[in-house]
Amino acid sequence: MTSPDPELSPRRAARAEAERLATAALSLPVVPPAPAEPTTRRQLREAATGAIAVSPGVGRAPRPTSGDPRPGVLERLRAAGAALASLPARRRRRLAIAAGSAIAILIGSALVIGAVAGSGADATASATVDDAALTAVAAGPPAVPAAGLPVPEVSAVAATATPCDDPAFTAALAAGDDAAALAAAGGGSAFRAAVASGIAPCVSLSDPNREWVVVNKQRPLDPLDYRAGDLIMPQNVRALEDSALRAAAANALTAMVKAASDAGAGEIGYLSAFRSYSTQQSTYAGRVAVGGVAEADRESARAGYSEHQSGLAVDIVPCDRSCGTLDDVAASTQGAWVREHAWEFGFITRYAQGRESVSGYEPEAWHQRYIGPELARAYHEGGYTTLEEFFGLPAAPTY
Repeated sequence: MTSPDPELSPRRAARAEAERLATAALSLPVVPPAPAEPTTRRQLREAATGAIAVSPGVGRAPRPTSGDPRPGVLERLRAAGAALASLPARRRRRLAIAAGSAIAILIGSALVIGAVAGSGADATASATVDDAALTAVAAGPPAVPAAGLPVPEVSAVAATATPCDDPAFTAALAAGDDAAALAAAGGGSAFRAAVASGIAPCVSLSDPNREWVVVNKQRPLDPLDYRAGDLIMPQNVRALEDSALRAAAANALTAMVKAASDAGAGEIGYLSAFRSYSTQQSTYAGRVAVGGVAEADRESARAGYSEHQSGLAVDIVPCDRSCGTLDDVAASTQGAWVREHAWEFGFITRYAQGRESVSGYEPEAWHQRYIGPELARAYHEGGYTTLEEFFGLPAAPTY
């Protein structure tokens, strides 16, 4: 087996060619650096006249105005090209392969050097940031001024006023004096607002002894067989049944009947006022027997759910020698006068026209409910039509 021709070894040929090119590069003439561009006004003026001044300490060669700035380079390139052309095709291919490998190595080296340089710059920047952070930590927090740190101003917010925090109000409640409690609360409107907004938890709308008690199909009396202890008969009022009222309501009815007569509205009598639990049972059962449960529930309350049982409700009738029926009230002069003035005496029409979906009962112009003059004024001036909306309670159309 013969050894390969050393002249045909690609590696050896590439090395030889690299050495030759390096030797040729060493013999190239030194090209002076390109002159710097003029930057100052003086240099610009001198450049405009063709005489550029050279700054102290900086050497500058005059630029050639014509000819090849690097004489001999083209001749050497032409000679190298001719030499390559004279070689055999096989050798030229090997030389091309070797040159490509050398160029790839040079490009890779350049990339590595660039990456190293970039890493160095990043490291320098990171070191700068770390140095700044260390300096800030070493310096510590800023010094506290001699006057001390500023104290933030906090505005005091007053707690929502509630009548339950007023000793005069709670004392009146404990004594059962509704008029004094309303006065201590600031009047009927203030009392209503406090109760409806929920800031008066000491006030119960379920206490049957209070003039502001609310009784409906969702709010029965407690106890169901409640009976007021201060029932009296109204004075100087025609009663078609022997039926009493609580004292405050009875006295208010007497005053209202007299005022209506004095105003020329006619005489006002009443059919029914307080009904006991057993009486209400009988009344409701009679309505059921006539029209069924659904119809009875629209016009009569079940026992324990009736305002009449509270002793604060009265069914009025118009009278002129004899008295008319409940259905005669709405169209009578007495009924018209009551609609305008009943609130002045502490009464409201409890079941108004168009409010059955809230109160649970069809309109009853005759059904007057006593809540006291202060609350009745607030009710009238506020334009309310049901006690449910007056005190912010849910509607009660059904049981």
